[in-house]
Amino acid sequence: MTTATPRRPPHGPHGLRDFYEDPAVPVASGTPRSLRQARMLADALGPATSGPRTVLDIGCGDGTAAATAAPLLAGHRIVGVDWSQDALRRAHARLPYAVRGELTDGGLPFRSASADAVLFSEVVEHLVDPDAALDELHRILRPGGHLMLSTPNLAAWYNRALLLAGVQPVFSEVSLRAIHGRPGKEVVGHLRLYTARALREFVTASGFEVVRLRGAPFHGVPRSLRPLDRLACRAPSVASILLLHARRT
Repeated sequence: MTTATPRRPPHGPHGLRDFYEDPAVPVASGTPRSLRQARMLADALGPATSGPRTVLDIGCGDGTAAATAAPLLAGHRIVGVDWSQDALRRAHARLPYAVRGELTDGGLPFRSASADAVLFSEVVEHLVDPDAALDELHRILRPGGHLMLSTPNLAAWYNRALLLAGVQPVFSEVSLRAIHGRPGKEVVGHLRLYTARALREFVTASGFEVVRLRGAPFHGVPRSLRPLDRLACRAPSVASILLLHARRT
Protein backbone atom coordinates (compact mmCIF):
# COMPACT_ATOMS: atom_id res chain seq x y z
CA MET A 1 0.00 0.00 0.00
CA THR A 2 1.44 3.38 -0.98
CA THR A 3 1.56 6.08 1.68
CA ALA A 4 1.60 9.78 0.88
CA THR A 5 4.31 12.02 2.25
CA PRO A 6 2.83 13.54 5.43
CA ARG A 7 1.90 17.20 5.05
CA ARG A 8 1.85 19.73 7.86
CA PRO A 9 -1.32 18.98 9.85
CA PRO A 10 -4.00 21.68 9.89
CA HIS A 11 -4.73 23.22 13.29
CA GLY A 12 -7.40 25.53 14.64
CA PRO A 13 -10.71 26.71 13.14
CA HIS A 14 -9.09 27.54 9.80
CA GLY A 15 -7.36 24.18 9.40
CA LEU A 16 -9.38 23.13 6.35
CA ARG A 17 -8.93 26.57 4.78
CA ASP A 18 -5.17 26.26 5.18
CA PHE A 19 -5.31 22.77 3.69
CA TYR A 20 -7.03 23.95 0.51
CA GLU A 21 -4.75 26.97 0.19
CA ASP A 22 -1.80 24.56 -0.05
CA PRO A 23 -0.66 24.58 -3.73
CA ALA A 24 0.17 20.86 -3.40
CA VAL A 25 -3.52 19.94 -2.97
CA PRO A 26 -5.00 18.95 -6.38
CA VAL A 27 -7.67 21.34 -7.69
CA ALA A 28 -8.48 19.70 -11.04
CA SER A 29 -10.08 16.29 -11.57
CA GLY A 30 -9.70 15.20 -15.16
CA THR A 31 -10.85 16.20 -18.65
CA PRO A 32 -13.21 13.23 -19.37
CA ARG A 33 -15.46 14.13 -16.46
CA SER A 34 -15.38 17.83 -17.34
CA LEU A 35 -16.34 17.16 -20.97
CA ARG A 36 -19.23 14.85 -20.08
CA GLN A 37 -20.57 17.36 -17.60
CA ALA A 38 -20.18 20.24 -20.06
CA ARG A 39 -22.11 18.33 -22.73
CA MET A 40 -24.93 17.72 -20.26
CA LEU A 41 -25.06 21.42 -19.43
CA ALA A 42 -24.87 22.51 -23.08
CA ASP A 43 -27.84 20.24 -23.87
CA ALA A 44 -29.78 21.70 -20.96
CA LEU A 45 -29.08 25.38 -21.75
CA GLY A 46 -29.27 25.19 -25.51
CA PRO A 47 -27.53 27.72 -27.81
CA ALA A 48 -27.02 31.30 -26.72
CA THR A 49 -28.95 32.65 -29.72
CA SER A 50 -31.92 33.46 -27.45
CA GLY A 51 -29.64 35.31 -25.04
CA PRO A 52 -26.59 34.41 -22.96
CA ARG A 53 -27.10 32.56 -19.68
CA THR A 54 -25.06 33.00 -16.52
CA VAL A 55 -23.18 29.87 -15.46
CA LEU A 56 -21.41 29.86 -12.10
CA ASP A 57 -18.62 27.34 -11.57
CA ILE A 58 -18.69 27.06 -7.78
CA GLY A 59 -15.41 25.68 -6.48
CA CYS A 60 -13.74 26.34 -9.82
CA GLY A 61 -10.25 25.48 -8.59
CA ASP A 62 -7.69 26.46 -11.19
CA GLY A 63 -10.38 27.01 -13.83
CA THR A 64 -9.57 23.88 -15.84
CA ALA A 65 -13.11 22.47 -15.81
CA ALA A 66 -14.72 25.77 -16.81
CA ALA A 67 -12.15 26.32 -19.55
CA THR A 68 -12.83 22.81 -20.87
CA ALA A 69 -16.57 23.55 -20.88
CA ALA A 70 -16.28 27.00 -22.48
CA PRO A 71 -16.18 25.88 -26.16
CA LEU A 72 -19.38 23.89 -25.63
CA LEU A 73 -21.04 26.86 -23.91
CA ALA A 74 -20.12 29.49 -26.48
CA GLY A 75 -22.02 32.73 -25.95
CA HIS A 76 -22.90 31.99 -22.35
CA ARG A 77 -21.21 33.81 -19.47
CA ILE A 78 -19.09 31.57 -17.22
CA VAL A 79 -17.98 32.89 -13.85
CA GLY A 80 -15.52 30.95 -11.71
CA VAL A 81 -15.92 31.10 -7.93
CA ASP A 82 -13.55 29.75 -5.30
CA TRP A 83 -12.48 30.52 -1.73
CA SER A 84 -8.82 29.69 -2.35
CA GLN A 85 -6.76 32.70 -3.35
CA ASP A 86 -4.10 30.41 -4.80
CA ALA A 87 -6.67 28.63 -7.00
CA LEU A 88 -8.15 31.94 -8.14
CA ARG A 89 -4.75 33.24 -9.22
CA ARG A 90 -4.47 30.23 -11.52
CA ALA A 91 -8.10 30.46 -12.65
CA HIS A 92 -7.63 34.05 -13.83
CA ALA A 93 -5.26 32.74 -16.50
CA ARG A 94 -8.05 30.58 -17.97
CA LEU A 95 -11.29 32.46 -17.28
CA PRO A 96 -12.40 36.03 -18.05
CA TYR A 97 -14.34 36.14 -14.77
CA ALA A 98 -13.17 34.60 -11.48
CA VAL A 99 -14.29 35.90 -8.09
CA ARG A 100 -13.80 34.90 -4.49
CA GLY A 101 -16.80 33.44 -2.69
CA GLU A 102 -17.78 31.02 0.04
CA LEU A 103 -20.78 28.79 0.54
CA THR A 104 -20.83 29.61 4.26
CA ASP A 105 -19.90 32.64 6.37
CA GLY A 106 -22.34 34.99 4.67
CA GLY A 107 -22.90 33.09 1.47
CA LEU A 108 -21.95 33.67 -2.15
CA PRO A 109 -21.66 37.22 -3.55
CA PHE A 110 -24.66 36.87 -5.87
CA ARG A 111 -28.29 37.96 -5.68
CA SER A 112 -31.03 35.41 -5.17
CA ALA A 113 -32.30 33.81 -8.40
CA SER A 114 -29.49 35.45 -10.41
CA ALA A 115 -27.89 32.37 -12.00
CA ASP A 116 -29.18 30.16 -14.79
CA ALA A 117 -26.88 27.24 -14.03
CA VAL A 118 -24.33 26.09 -11.48
CA LEU A 119 -21.41 23.76 -12.08
CA PHE A 120 -20.59 22.05 -8.78
CA SER A 121 -17.76 19.75 -9.74
CA GLU A 122 -15.99 17.59 -7.16
CA VAL A 123 -16.90 20.00 -4.35
CA VAL A 124 -19.65 18.47 -2.22
CA GLU A 125 -17.37 15.68 -0.98
CA HIS A 126 -15.10 18.31 0.63
CA LEU A 127 -17.77 20.11 2.66
CA VAL A 128 -18.36 20.07 6.39
CA ASP A 129 -21.97 21.25 5.87
CA PRO A 130 -23.26 20.11 2.47
CA ASP A 131 -26.87 20.88 3.46
CA ALA A 132 -26.11 24.59 3.88
CA ALA A 133 -24.20 24.53 0.60
CA LEU A 134 -27.16 23.12 -1.35
CA ASP A 135 -29.42 25.71 0.32
CA GLU A 136 -27.12 28.45 -0.94
CA LEU A 137 -27.07 27.03 -4.47
CA HIS A 138 -30.87 26.83 -4.36
CA ARG A 139 -30.96 30.51 -3.37
CA ILE A 140 -28.79 31.82 -6.21
CA LEU A 141 -30.40 29.70 -8.95
CA ARG A 142 -33.51 31.00 -10.66
CA PRO A 143 -36.59 28.73 -10.57
CA GLY A 144 -35.97 26.02 -13.15
CA GLY A 145 -32.23 26.73 -13.11
CA HIS A 146 -29.80 23.89 -13.66
CA LEU A 147 -27.49 22.25 -11.13
CA MET A 148 -24.69 20.12 -12.58
CA LEU A 149 -23.09 18.27 -9.67
CA SER A 150 -20.31 15.71 -9.88
CA THR A 151 -18.75 13.69 -7.07
CA PRO A 152 -16.85 10.42 -6.61
CA ASN A 153 -18.97 7.31 -6.21
CA LEU A 154 -18.54 5.45 -2.92
CA ALA A 155 -20.04 2.36 -4.63
CA ALA A 156 -17.71 2.43 -7.67
CA TRP A 157 -17.03 -1.03 -9.06
CA TYR A 158 -13.53 -1.30 -7.57
CA ASN A 159 -14.66 0.06 -4.18
CA ARG A 160 -17.11 -2.82 -3.88
CA ALA A 161 -14.27 -5.26 -4.40
CA LEU A 162 -11.96 -3.40 -2.01
CA LEU A 163 -14.53 -3.44 0.78
CA LEU A 164 -15.03 -7.18 0.35
CA ALA A 165 -11.27 -7.52 0.82
CA GLY A 166 -11.34 -5.33 3.92
CA VAL A 167 -9.58 -2.39 2.23
CA GLN A 168 -10.59 1.26 2.69
CA PRO A 169 -12.42 2.47 -0.46
CA VAL A 170 -10.74 4.75 -2.98
CA PHE A 171 -11.81 8.41 -2.51
CA SER A 172 -12.35 7.92 1.26
CA GLU A 173 -9.86 9.43 3.69
CA VAL A 174 -9.42 9.01 7.42
CA SER A 175 -6.78 11.76 7.77
CA LEU A 176 -5.70 15.05 6.21
CA ARG A 177 -2.04 14.21 6.90
CA ALA A 178 -1.48 11.00 4.95
CA ILE A 179 -3.14 8.07 3.17
CA HIS A 180 -4.03 5.17 5.46
CA GLY A 181 -5.48 1.82 4.46
CA ARG A 182 -6.42 2.53 0.84
CA PRO A 183 -4.75 2.72 -2.59
CA GLY A 184 -3.53 6.09 -3.77
CA LYS A 185 -0.83 8.69 -3.18
CA GLU A 186 -2.62 12.05 -2.75
CA VAL A 187 -4.50 13.45 0.23
CA VAL A 188 -7.31 15.55 -1.26
CA GLY A 189 -9.57 16.29 1.73
CA HIS A 190 -12.69 14.20 1.12
CA LEU A 191 -15.11 14.47 4.03
CA ARG A 192 -18.35 13.13 2.46
CA LEU A 193 -18.98 10.29 0.03
CA TYR A 194 -22.17 9.38 -1.82
CA THR A 195 -23.68 6.42 -3.60
CA ALA A 196 -25.97 7.12 -6.56
CA ARG A 197 -29.04 6.51 -4.40
CA ALA A 198 -27.83 8.72 -1.56
CA LEU A 199 -26.94 11.56 -3.95
CA ARG A 200 -30.38 11.49 -5.56
CA GLU A 201 -32.12 11.57 -2.20
CA PHE A 202 -29.86 14.31 -0.83
CA VAL A 203 -30.35 16.63 -3.81
CA THR A 204 -34.11 16.02 -3.91
CA ALA A 205 -34.44 16.82 -0.20
CA SER A 206 -32.61 20.12 -0.86
CA GLY A 207 -35.32 21.41 -3.20
CA PHE A 208 -34.17 20.11 -6.57
CA GLU A 209 -35.71 17.76 -9.10
CA VAL A 210 -33.27 15.20 -10.46
CA VAL A 211 -33.32 15.18 -14.27
CA ARG A 212 -30.55 12.74 -15.07
CA LEU A 213 -27.73 10.77 -13.49
CA ARG A 214 -24.76 9.58 -15.55
CA GLY A 215 -21.36 8.04 -14.87
CA ALA A 216 -17.87 9.24 -15.77
CA PRO A 217 -14.43 7.60 -15.62
CA PHE A 218 -11.76 8.41 -13.05
CA HIS A 219 -8.38 9.60 -14.31
CA GLY A 220 -6.59 7.82 -11.45
CA VAL A 221 -7.60 4.31 -12.50
CA PRO A 222 -4.58 2.25 -13.68
CA ARG A 223 -4.20 2.28 -17.45
CA SER A 224 -4.85 -1.46 -17.77
CA LEU A 225 -8.24 -1.05 -16.06
CA ARG A 226 -9.44 2.05 -17.90
CA PRO A 227 -11.47 0.15 -20.54
CA LEU A 228 -13.40 -1.50 -17.71
CA ASP A 229 -13.84 1.84 -15.98
CA ARG A 230 -15.29 3.38 -19.15
CA LEU A 231 -17.60 0.40 -19.53
CA ALA A 232 -18.85 0.89 -15.97
CA CYS A 233 -20.07 4.38 -16.91
CA ARG A 234 -23.04 2.72 -18.62
CA ALA A 235 -24.36 1.86 -15.14
CA PRO A 236 -23.99 5.02 -13.00
CA SER A 237 -24.50 3.10 -9.76
CA VAL A 238 -21.09 1.42 -10.27
CA ALA A 239 -19.29 4.19 -12.21
CA SER A 240 -16.26 5.96 -10.75
CA ILE A 241 -17.78 9.45 -10.87
CA LEU A 242 -21.44 10.45 -10.54
CA LEU A 243 -22.70 13.25 -12.83
CA LEU A 244 -26.06 14.56 -11.70
CA HIS A 245 -28.26 17.09 -13.50
CA ALA A 246 -31.04 18.61 -11.38
CA ARG A 247 -33.35 21.61 -11.68
CA ARG A 248 -34.31 24.06 -8.97
CA THR A 249 -37.95 23.66 -7.99
